[in-house]
Parts: sequence; structure tokens; C-alpha cells
Amino acid sequence: MKLVIAEKPSVAMALAQVLGARNRKNGYVEGNGYIVSWCVGHLVGLYDAAEYNEKYRKWRYEDLPIVPECWRHKVLEGTKKQFGVLKKLMNDSSVEEVICATDAGREGELIFRLVYEQAGCKKPMKRLWISSMEEQAIKEGFASLKDGSYYDSLYQSALCRAKADWLVGINASRLFSVLYNQNLKVGRVQTPTLAMIVDRNQKIQEFIKEKYYVAHIRFDEMDAVTEHFQKKEEAEKVAADCSERMCEVEKDEVKEKTVRPPKLYDLTTLQREANRMFGYTAQQTLDAVQEMYEQKLVTYPRTDSQYLTDEMGESTKALIQMLTGKLPFAKEMKIQPDVKKVLNSKKVSDHHAIIPTMEVKKADLDALKERNRKILYLISARVLLATADSYIYESHKCQITCNYHTFYLSARKIKQEGFRTIEKQLKQFFGIKTETEEAELDIWEGKHYGPCDSFVTEHDTQPPKQYTEDTLLSAMERAGNEELTEDTEKKGLGTPATRAAIIEKLIQSGFVKREKKNLVPTNDGNVLITVLPDEIKSPKMTAEWEMALNHIAQNTETADEFLKGITDLMQELVARYQAISEEKKSEFQGKAKGEAVGKCPRCGAEVREGKANFYCSDRNCAFTLWKNDKFLASQGKKMDKAAAKKFLSKGKIHYKDLVSRKTGRTYEATVEMVDPGEGNVKFNLYFPQR
Repeated sequence: MKLVIAEKPSVAMALAQVLGARNRKNGYVEGNGYIVSWCVGHLVGLYDAAEYNEKYRKWRYEDLPIVPECWRHKVLEGTKKQFGVLKKLMNDSSVEEVICATDAGREGELIFRLVYEQAGCKKPMKRLWISSMEEQAIKEGFASLKDGSYYDSLYQSALCRAKADWLVGINASRLFSVLYNQNLKVGRVQTPTLAMIVDRNQKIQEFIKEKYYVAHIRFDEMDAVTEHFQKKEEAEKVAADCSERMCEVEKDEVKEKTVRPPKLYDLTTLQREANRMFGYTAQQTLDAVQEMYEQKLVTYPRTDSQYLTDEMGESTKALIQMLTGKLPFAKEMKIQPDVKKVLNSKKVSDHHAIIPTMEVKKADLDALKERNRKILYLISARVLLATADSYIYESHKCQITCNYHTFYLSARKIKQEGFRTIEKQLKQFFGIKTETEEAELDIWEGKHYGPCDSFVTEHDTQPPKQYTEDTLLSAMERAGNEELTEDTEKKGLGTPATRAAIIEKLIQSGFVKREKKNLVPTNDGNVLITVLPDEIKSPKMTAEWEMALNHIAQNTETADEFLKGITDLMQELVARYQAISEEKKSEFQGKAKGEAVGKCPRCGAEVREGKANFYCSDRNCAFTLWKNDKFLASQGKKMDKAAAKKFLSKGKIHYKDLVSRKTGRTYEATVEMVDPGEGNVKFNLYFPQR
């Protein structure tokens, strides 16, 4: 028997179907010479610090840095049952060979290998590496299994990533928490990502708007403008001089420009596009495309390639022909694709770009979830776009003179619409407005126009924009690449597979919040970044670490070298930060304090807002108003800032729509705060006398 281990049950069932294993058992499926089972994400993880030594339960400076002499792993809580199933199967005498069929990437390799080693398995190991869940792709994958040792370096890279995260997270978090007497969570990739968000927000906060003025002359659809003026009177004088005057095109700089079609999607570009067009978060997009991968509708999602392999030319032509007949926005298109544009085996590493599969032809697209359907349309349209003609236009940069004043005008003449035709039809299908382009005008050098209207417009200089998931993903992808050419190996924060989770973790940890599409740091996020050294929050350094992990996977750098560098940094930080001055500590604590919302009814100190409560700033006082107070929740009310202020100033709030639990009727009634001296505040509910 051959034991196949997938990453999750749904994938295991799809593999079992192709392999002919249909006999359901407890935790696995068997038949036709195969046993197919599954993990449920990570079953095995690293020991916590306190599991190495009981003394690490307390966070103390003198114990740092904590560096395990021998790294140890444990079966994670909540997964012991399935681990037990896998361990029993791996050691079953009928099993001759184990096949790793977890996701074909770094984390998938780690998930399987840790189970294999923790179970003490010594059986021969093979690796299934596929980019599609289509039946033919699965059959071909099982026909060309590689020996598991071929992926040893990938496993070492994944193991290094986990150990590096542990070393930085455990040591940096403890070091700065102890020094500042605050619970400060530090992450190897999270923290530099947060630093970028904080830095952008700070630039916006410090930005000072300045007004400027522009004079215009307009004739028909021609609208030419001057340089910026700081004083309104200067712009008004130019406008007055040119009112009802003729103008002349003094110079017309013409250049033919070619815009190549966009490349196919890797995961990051797909997440950015879905955020830009539909407002989907990176995690929502990943979840949708992962679900469609398991439904066999798209290829493997966690890829960093935007090309297909050279031998995929004919299958891509067939795919495009199918898509033009299937997609509602493409049925009238006359497309002559050039698939050579998307073929380049040298630029495909573990997986090729994300594309639809031929299973789309049989699928009922209307039955898909709306989000999945929209993303499938994006992926499909991208194949058409990437193989279409270039967009070609003439760019006109005109210099226009009117009564001795100089104006400027940009215009263009389209020579070939190319891929833009498909792009416009896609946006029209989704009801998305296309961007305003430069006017398409007939402008001739030496020609006179007029008489012209003239006027002045007032403008403000604009601050940088807050990060959206689109722009943050781009910044994470480009981190550390400032001086690199297009063909150079790229750095970056995280990987396409992890960036969505990093953003979500920052939000769940309370360091970042979403404001519509924008990602904005919270007070906790700002405070954390102010105290951490550059080494921990540097996007460039973390990007270099990520590149080193890639080198380990490629067997061009050793795991020992990488981990020694991380360990040395932790030792250096502990030696450097032995103490914090009282002045710096008090400055930090001032920044860390939440907003004051009123006076404590118990001791008179300020009550401040925290993540989960409104608390007394005097540590000797236990007074707290919890945001998730059960009594208020039972009445459909919240302990928000406004409610906390009313309770602190009046001791009670009069509500119009409280419900009697006995009768179910709605009343106007009063909630009064009582017993504030006990820490856990209680409330009384007073209904009006009838």
C-alpha cells in the first residue's frame, strides 16, 4: 500500500477520487492500493520557551537571549486525533511508501515533514508536485513522483523560517516588554510591515498643505495650463492678459509610445487587482482562489511567477478559445492571441502563473459564489489581456503661447487599442469607471486657435496616500529592491503565500485598523514602532532575510549561516539594550496611554481607553468598564466611548429601547452603574413605574 498525505480533507478527497480510493475510514480513505489521508494545516509546531525550561514562564531580562541548543517539536493542541491517525498509518506494516501531497510550496513541505519526523517514520518518501487539481494533472503528477530528498533544501528553508520567527518573536518581544513594562509583540515580518504603515501615516500627519494657483486657456476641448503660481494675483493677471486672445502652438513634442499588455497573474498581482477593483482584502482573494483551485477551476494560487512554461503553448491556445466562448464579456470579441508572450520556462520556478483550467467549460459559473465568480473572471480576462496586442499611441507634449505667456497641454492620438479594448469591456461589464485619459485632440504645430476663454483654478498640494491592501502588497513585494534592475533576483517582505496573513495578523493584534479601503496604524501600532530599533523594523533587512531563505531552498546558502546571523543579532540587541532611561520610559508610557474619557468614580484618577476596556490609570485601583459587558450586550447595547463618558459623568444612562426579559416588551428605562469599588462594575436596570 502507498500512503498519500494531503494538506486538507477536501484535497485528499479529490486525489482519492482520481486514485480510485473510495472506501471511507476514520480519518482516511483507502482502495486500489492507496491510503489517502490528510493534515488539517500544521499538526506539529515548535516548543514554547517555557517547555524548554520552566523558568522561562516569567519574562526576565537576565534569561535573554533564549536560544534552544536542540530545537524540539510537539503535536499541537486540537490536532492530536488526526496526528494519531497519520502516525498509525505511517507505521502500519502494510504501508510500503509515503507520498507527500501537501501544497506544493515551502509551508506545505514543512507541514508534511514535521509530521513525518514526529511520527518517527522511516519509510521511503516520494513527493507529488502539481499546479492544478484537474484529473489529468493529478494523473501526470503521480506518474512523475520525485524522491522526497529532492526537496530537502526546501524543507530546510521552511524550518529556518519557523526558527527565525521564533527567535525574533520570543527574544525581541520579551526584551522590549521587560524594558518598557508593557506587553509588546514583535514579529519578524509583521513588525517591518507595520513600520511601513506607521511611517506613511506619520508623513501624512506631518504634511502641511500649501495652496497654489493655475491659469487656464480653453478653446473647444483644448485646455492648456500654466506652471503653478504661489500667489493668486499672479495667476489672475495671466488669465486677464489672455482673455479672448488667440494662441499659437509653438512646439509639439511627438513620441510614439507602446504599452505592452499586462503579464499573467501571480498571487500578489491578483490580490492587488481584486482590492483595487472590488475592495476585497488580500485574505478574501486568497481564500476564493484557493477554493476554486480545490474545485479544479484554477491552477495553484500561491505562486510568484507571471509566466507559463514553454510547453504550454498549445494548451493555452485551446484555453483561450474556450474562454472566449464561455465568458459573458468576451463572446463578441475577435481575438488573435499571441501565446508566445506568456511563455518563459526560465521565469517559472515552483509554479507557473495563475490561469483558469479547462474545467471552466463544464462549470455553471452562475452557481459560484459572487466573489469567486468575479475573481475567476479577472483571472480569465488576464489570459486574454496578456496575449493581446500592445496599446500604441502618439504622445503630444505641447507648448502654447498666448500674449507672451506660456501654457502646456498633453494630448494623445491612439494608433492601436490592442489589449485596452478587452480591459474596457471588462470594466464596463463590472460597472467600473475607466480612468480619465489625456484628451485625444488634433493639435498642429504653428497653428493658431482662439479666441480663448481664460480662468484660474485653486489647488492644494496633496499628502501621500494611506496604504490600501493594493499599495501595501506592492510595497511589501518591492521592499529592499530600490537599486535592483528588472532581471535581478527580487527581495521582498514575506512571500505571496504569507502576505495576506501578515496583514490580517496586524489587524487582529490591534496594531492596524481598516478605515474603508485604507490601512491605518492604531495608537498601539505607533507606540510599538517608536521603541523598536531599526534592525527589527527595517523592511530592507527583513527582505534580505527572505532572500536568504530562498537561497537556502536553492541550496546556495546554508541554514546554519542564516540562523547564526539571526542569533547573533538577538545577542547584540540584548547586550545593547540593558536598560532604558526613566525619561525615555515615561515618554513611551505617555504615548502608550489610551485617550482619557473621564474620572474614576472610585479614586478620581483618569479613566483611559484600552483595547478591551476603559480602565483606571491608577494601577492600585481595579475600576474597569468592559467593552464586552454581558449585561449591556443582553440589552443590545455597547460599552463604547460615548456610553463610558456618560456613565463616568452621571453614573447612569437613559435608554429608549430596552427589553424586559419577563414580558419581552420594549420600554424606556435607565441603566445605573453600581458597586464601582469592586473592580467588576455591576449595573441595575430601572423600568418606569406604570
